[in-house]
Amino acid sequence: MSYMPVSRPYFWKQMPFIRLIIPLIAGILLEWNLSFNPFALAGFAISAIIVLFIFSRLSLALKFSHSWIAGFAINLLFIAGGALIVYNKDIRNHQNWAGNYNTDKIAVLATLQEPLVEKAKSYKAEASIEAVNIKGEWKTVKGKALIYFSKDSSVPNLKYGSEVLFYKPLQLIKNTGNPGSFDYKQYNALQDIYHQVFLKKSEYVITKATNENVFRNWLYNARSYVISKLQQYIKEDRESGVAEALLIGYRDDLDKDLVQSYSNTGVVHIIAISGLHLGMIYMALVWLLQPFRKTKWINWVKPVIILSVLWIFTLLAGGVPSILRSAVMFSFIILGQTIDRKSSIYNTLAASAFVMLCINPFYLWDVGFQLSYAAVISIVLFSKPVYNWFYSKNKLIDFFWKLTSVTIAAQILTVPIIFYFFHQFPNLFLITNCIIVPLSSVILFAELILLLISFIPVAATFVGFITSSMLAFMNDFIERINNVPFAVYDGIQNNLADTILLYIFIAGICYFLLNKTKQALFVALTAMFVFTAMDAYENIRAKQQQKIVVYNVSQHNAIDFISGKQFAFVGDTALLNDGYLKNYHLKPARTLFRIKPANNLTGFYISFPFIQFSGKKILLIDKPFRFASPRKIPLDLIVISKNPHVRIAELQTVFDCKQFVFDGSNSSWKINQWKTDCDSLHLPNYSTPDKGAFELDCLKQDL
Repeated sequence: MSYMPVSRPYFWKQMPFIRLIIPLIAGILLEWNLSFNPFALAGFAISAIIVLFIFSRLSLALKFSHSWIAGFAINLLFIAGGALIVYNKDIRNHQNWAGNYNTDKIAVLATLQEPLVEKAKSYKAEASIEAVNIKGEWKTVKGKALIYFSKDSSVPNLKYGSEVLFYKPLQLIKNTGNPGSFDYKQYNALQDIYHQVFLKKSEYVITKATNENVFRNWLYNARSYVISKLQQYIKEDRESGVAEALLIGYRDDLDKDLVQSYSNTGVVHIIAISGLHLGMIYMALVWLLQPFRKTKWINWVKPVIILSVLWIFTLLAGGVPSILRSAVMFSFIILGQTIDRKSSIYNTLAASAFVMLCINPFYLWDVGFQLSYAAVISIVLFSKPVYNWFYSKNKLIDFFWKLTSVTIAAQILTVPIIFYFFHQFPNLFLITNCIIVPLSSVILFAELILLLISFIPVAATFVGFITSSMLAFMNDFIERINNVPFAVYDGIQNNLADTILLYIFIAGICYFLLNKTKQALFVALTAMFVFTAMDAYENIRAKQQQKIVVYNVSQHNAIDFISGKQFAFVGDTALLNDGYLKNYHLKPARTLFRIKPANNLTGFYISFPFIQFSGKKILLIDKPFRFASPRKIPLDLIVISKNPHVRIAELQTVFDCKQFVFDGSNSSWKINQWKTDCDSLHLPNYSTPDKGAFELDCLKQDL
């Protein structure tokens, strides 16, 4: 006898939030990509409610025979609801959005919403736009902007809640435009930030008024206190930076190269405060309350204690979005277990995600949100089957195997996301996680103890020394592992279709291994075949490419000459020596094009300032240039860098050039001057700061 017809309805009945979150997510995606009319969405929602009301009045027989109607109406209601939530959340749809009043002649009143963050040449803060003055009339508006202040004597007077008045138009946030680069514009848009402005000392006034939220001010003061104590007793900058990130998620003091090492070795979650930190505290509290498990009151007092501690820690950590999401998720899990011990963990996770997406639908695009839920679901699904692979009576070996099995299980559903966003895989993640996760747990509790005894200088100094030593060991271990040649599998280029195919393969192969179903194996192998075929096709295309890429990198010139799957680089040595800039600006493009450096690139000849590649002739001008010729020299490309003193008209008398390119190493006023000269002479020109990286396909005859 088969029980499938009974089990499927029972399955959905036990997990109603999974049924609801699917149409909610569908509505969120539809609205973000298609932008429906809000009145039409409201009409769909009202229609669905009317259908459900009429359906509730039908006889039991009609309800049973037409049950699909209720299902359709419920799904339509939540699809429309998800779309309406996105429409309402998108600040651009509000009539008084600041972007609707942004002109060249505008005065802006803004309030800083966070303490200043120090950058290389400026201070940065997120600000809310309170009002704008256009033609002498003040108008109250809504919106956010990133404000960059030049480093000068007035900056120390700026803090959270400070009001600044400036007479300068807001600039739209733009991406670098480099191939495969991080979508900084969308990242900010998902936080309702579309504008930025850079202010010199003479361009703004700090008003006497302050606009503070008492609770948020307490959060920032608590964070500042924690940071000051950690820096007081953990002396080394690298160690104190990791300590701040580990305890409260403050990443501004982290060494960028060290962060890359943590990422390459698969333990970046240690310094990106998340569910792992709350999980450590949760397990510690469960262990501490274990002796009271037989008392009657523990079933109700235990969740109160755990939730209180978790939320206090969340608030002390500054209430950053990543840990807030984890706190909400853990709260639902704990409450679900307390109210109904038979409640499905999947339904509890879906309920927490449902609530969070209703509050902020843009969490759906947040990689931290995706990884958190993927990791938890993966652990719940696979940790026990993986643990059953190996059995040992030795308690120590068994403990480490439990830790290893959880680490392996967490990777199963997170790997496709890691491939898609980070384009790499840490090959030694098992080694690093088995050592670093327990060690970081000890360090985390050591930091908490340090804060508790910070009023006793002698004791705090001793605990600080021990904590600093453990942090130094952890950092040194990570860097040693990162230096292993095969520590990271790099250059993975998976698109959305590849990611979906990987998930189909994982689902199919896991279902086959757990249930021995041949159909699941067939689905898995089919998905892998399609995935492999698509990858092979992209590799064939990559082997045939001939490109010149002039990157958009502020204050630096950078050009890649690409032939097949190899490239030669021409540009600043300082850029190559800066690991952060190279990884941010150049590495994504090289991953996208599937290229590696070549010692001797075919068809590439260089005799500065002239370069010849794949039949194209290029002139690179990065200093004052004088050249005489009895006749015009034909060129395909002139790239101007480093603010040289050159005139377009003079170049035009010597060279017959098809395209001028001005890169990001030039000042904006010079680029504007050159563009004006080119336009007056009807010469094609391209500015990378304005349009992003310039790409020339050498296989095409025309530019």
